[in-house]
Amino acid sequence: MMKVIRVFFSSLWRLWFYLWMVIVILILSPVLLFTIQSEKTYPAFFKVARIWAILTFYGIGMRYHIEEEHPLEKGRSYMFIANHTSMLDVMMMLILVKDNPFVFVGKAELAKIPVFGYFYKRTCILVDRKDAASKKRVFDSAQERLSRGLSICIFPEGGVTDDRSIILDTFKDGAYRLAIDHQIPIVPLAFGRLRHYFPFVWGIGHPGVVPVRIYEPIETTGLTMADRKELKDSTFDLLYEPVLAWEEEYKKGNP
Repeated sequence: MMKVIRVFFSSLWRLWFYLWMVIVILILSPVLLFTIQSEKTYPAFFKVARIWAILTFYGIGMRYHIEEEHPLEKGRSYMFIANHTSMLDVMMMLILVKDNPFVFVGKAELAKIPVFGYFYKRTCILVDRKDAASKKRVFDSAQERLSRGLSICIFPEGGVTDDRSIILDTFKDGAYRLAIDHQIPIVPLAFGRLRHYFPFVWGIGHPGVVPVRIYEPIETTGLTMADRKELKDSTFDLLYEPVLAWEEEYKKGNP
């Protein structure tokens, strides 16, 4: 009986999330529509998108706590990477990165979400991971954004695994190829407990406080593609340590 009650309230809360997200988008839509008309106005769009993320995140009762943070150089291009288990990861990135406008490389499927999808497909770099040609277009689009001084955000796991026993999936090469090719620093961010608070599975989830760790930028100056695997493995280890610790803490409090 308790499980049925939890599923009911979790589903009700998730429905509120989608409703509230659309309401906030509609409220901000005049400014959003104006700022997506030109590549020159993307930094302005990014600021409005941050407002959308903040209002939506706090509006569903979520909070976050930064346990460790390293300052970023304002206006510099970075490659942002983070673990990915929840739709709220997108909002977390927008909330946490204030002065370095970035473009998401994200799943093409999200463009199908009503209202949200319209703005998503016009401002993000979409990838169909089953299409090799799509991956090539992603690389070219990312290069173009970086040449304009923007940053890029990629979730290196390449998607969300259906296996809920995996807390951090294998990293793909894309983020590291771009970072090395453009000699830009990589900034790893670790998010905790979102796989429990707001997973991609209905009937599971509840509001909570997300622990966050923002690592010091990792310079790629002088690195070559031969260094890609070592860089990928080291950032995986960086994220795995706190994510595992937060997972164990959550399980102790929610046996």
